[in-house]
Amino acid sequence: MPVRAYELKTGVNRLGRSPKNDLQLDHPTVSATHCELTLGDGVVHVRDCGSTNGTYIERKPITDGTLTEGQIFHVGEVEMVLEEAQINIAIPTFDQPQVPVPVILPNGVPSCPIHTEVAAVFRCLSCKQLMCDECVHKLRRTGGQTLHLCSACSNPCEALVAPKRKRSFLAFLEKTLKMSAKPSEETRR
Repeated sequence: MPVRAYELKTGVNRLGRSPKNDLQLDHPTVSATHCELTLGDGVVHVRDCGSTNGTYIERKPITDGTLTEGQIFHVGEVEMVLEEAQINIAIPTFDQPQVPVPVILPNGVPSCPIHTEVAAVFRCLSCKQLMCDECVHKLRRTGGQTLHLCSACSNPCEALVAPKRKRSFLAFLEKTLKMSAKPSEETRR
């Protein structure tokens, strides 16, 4: 019989004669679903699935067992050797887009980072990015409130409250001392 190499995936790998298995081994002494090989933490856990001809590690019958590198195991009359039991995990790197820094406008309000001449009126609750009315995505719901969503991460945004302008003392006096233009009843008589 020719030598064949199987590569195990992380987690459960079913081995048997049936093509529905992860690893198909077409041999008359191998059951349709013979055993499960679970790869994790540098070892392979082997569990027999009620096979007719049994599963063996180092010629000892097992129902559950652990297989390490270099050990021989049998599935029916087929002999196998575990060459490596390492798990390689590759985590891709992602380039983070550079978000422009908002500029403070002459009136003291931060600008939209994209449209630097326009005041930011929304802030994302998740990524904290500032946006103008043009940059925020609006989702109008039938009979409901319009949702304002971040253009970068699609999370909800909150409306920024415009800073209150300080009134001068003279403006305060002017407002309090204003008299109505209508004559009162007493002045008409």
